[in-house]
Amino acid sequence: MPKPQEHSEPQNAKTPLLDQVNEPADMRGFSDDELQQVNDELRQAVVNAVSKTGGHLGAGLGVVELTTAIHAVFNTPEDRLIWDVGHQCYPHKILTGRKSRITTLRQGDGLSGFTKRDESAYDPFGAAHSSTSISAGLGMAVARDLDGDKPDKNVIAVIGDGALSAGMAYEALNNAGALKSKMIVILNDNNMSIAPPVGAMSKYLTNVVSSNPYINARDIAKKFADVLPLPLKNAARRAEETARAALGGGTMFEEMGFYYIGPVDGHNLPQLLSILRNVRDNKTDGPILIHAITKKGKGYAPAENAPDKMHGVAKFDVVTGNQFKPKSTLPSYTKIFAKELITCAKRDDKIVGITAAMPDGTGMDLFSYEFPERMFDVGIAEQHAVTFAAGLATEGYKPFVSIYSTFLQRAYDQVVHDVCIQNLPVKFAIDRAGLVGADGCTHAGAFDVAYLGCLPNMVLMAAADEVELMHMVATAAAYDAGPIAFRYPRGEGLGLDLPPHGEILEIGKGRIVHTSHADLSVSPQAGKPAKGDTNKKPQARERATADNSNSVAILNFGGRMQECMEAAKLLEAKDMSVTVADARFAKPLDTALIRTLAETHETLITIEEGSVGGFGSYVLEFLTNDGALDKGDLKLRTMHLPDTFQNHHTPAQQYEEAGLVAKAIVEKVLK
Repeated sequence: MPKPQEHSEPQNAKTPLLDQVNEPADMRGFSDDELQQVNDELRQAVVNAVSKTGGHLGAGLGVVELTTAIHAVFNTPEDRLIWDVGHQCYPHKILTGRKSRITTLRQGDGLSGFTKRDESAYDPFGAAHSSTSISAGLGMAVARDLDGDKPDKNVIAVIGDGALSAGMAYEALNNAGALKSKMIVILNDNNMSIAPPVGAMSKYLTNVVSSNPYINARDIAKKFADVLPLPLKNAARRAEETARAALGGGTMFEEMGFYYIGPVDGHNLPQLLSILRNVRDNKTDGPILIHAITKKGKGYAPAENAPDKMHGVAKFDVVTGNQFKPKSTLPSYTKIFAKELITCAKRDDKIVGITAAMPDGTGMDLFSYEFPERMFDVGIAEQHAVTFAAGLATEGYKPFVSIYSTFLQRAYDQVVHDVCIQNLPVKFAIDRAGLVGADGCTHAGAFDVAYLGCLPNMVLMAAADEVELMHMVATAAAYDAGPIAFRYPRGEGLGLDLPPHGEILEIGKGRIVHTSHADLSVSPQAGKPAKGDTNKKPQARERATADNSNSVAILNFGGRMQECMEAAKLLEAKDMSVTVADARFAKPLDTALIRTLAETHETLITIEEGSVGGFGSYVLEFLTNDGALDKGDLKLRTMHLPDTFQNHHTPAQQYEEAGLVAKAIVEKVLK
């Protein structure tokens, strides 16, 4: 059994101090010893809160000292504090007026799991996707400089070593170094042990190099070196850089124009307070980078011992760390995708896997166990992942790029320019399609159908269930005529019996899943017209039945199939004739199937778990141009996600709010 957390109670039964802190200003008069007590109580408060709500635990525990020190030293919210990603913001929320609501984290109508501008003045920039903090912070710093009325206003960006792997972070560092605006970047490095120069002397030197006298002396020395002859000037510069490298190894950041401090112990609160006070009081211009070494899950043994498993957690027992996860025998869509990809890869050694720092979340960790030499985790670098895949495709390989829908947005230009224009057979496995629950709008897979379906050469599929997902993996593996994408939701499958392997689907062909319409002239399995329709518009067309009143066709694309089938039962109970079809493809559309549904039904409704401008729009455009709406005897409606950014809730409640459940489908038909 894991040992209990290190800071279960304030030592010596001290009077609790965190209860007195309703906003950061309340602790700015505390002594350093009192701040240490606040810090210890804050760590325990984070553990207690997340044990009740679930959420991101390890990252927040790793920055408790940084959070306490920053808010104690700087004048937030006037001084701007930007957290990258936001996984680590729970301690920040407790100190900034949200303590009483912290047990509503990620719950309906509760606090967001990320920073959010409309939630608090202490959240000056919303986050959830990584690597944005330095860019946003630099914008705020330049705005301060342009205003000119508050030159002492500080801007602090906290970014993790993982987020620093993204190209955007380096673009921002480069620009910040060139602009010379004063800002502070804190690198929260939790992926390595503290470097060798630790102990009393190292701490002393780090405090010295962060102090005003040292910075001023260093600036004077540089100015003096500038008047020396060139050989001596170069020698002085090399000597200074060598000395700085010996103290912390920050040469790269120095070359980009930052004053580098570190590495420092990110869990040594007195040291952090001293450094941050020195940096705050520094009157020279230019950006500063503080390299803090931290430990994910610090101070809570179960999180320290299993940083991956305790990164995002369900509700858990504080003493043991055991999570209260609902037991289920149903495999997730993610695991079904991974297993089918492995099956395909055993038959085809040209299949390779690519992910962007999400091997566990995408199931690609399972692929890597089977084919370690054919699996590539490129880090938080979605743009690179897509173009890297394009390069592999040019050499005859079959790259599967497995990325959440929301993160694929970050690589849109690469999808357009490097894949689609060149018509390269890159396969996109789009996980977390649709609504995702507690992570809210920042992680919802709402837009990929709209932003991929408009691209020439792209083939776009969506799985209605886990068996269909297997078929689509197999189809993507076999398709070599250009790029192909398939989307699938978060969570578990429906419990269907799985075949030994997926079948290759005919590109652009849907299927009839259910029909009570006696005159429907479509093959139930393939979705092909039984009367030889060649997808060409006839010169003269009549409705396929003399009386098709009270008949409804529900055309589904994606994971709402179960709700469509339930809606069909409810409508048939009202003596309506109902057909349910699975489009399978948004591009190319099964125009023969769509035309037949339009000709043989009074009402046609499209259903999708994506935004406006997606599948329903494609169907509407086809039927408009095909003349199906000319006579006015077809009632066509589209149902999709609302044109809003939906707040976090349970997935079921989110879909209820979105109107993509059986009851809402029936109401749409009856209206």
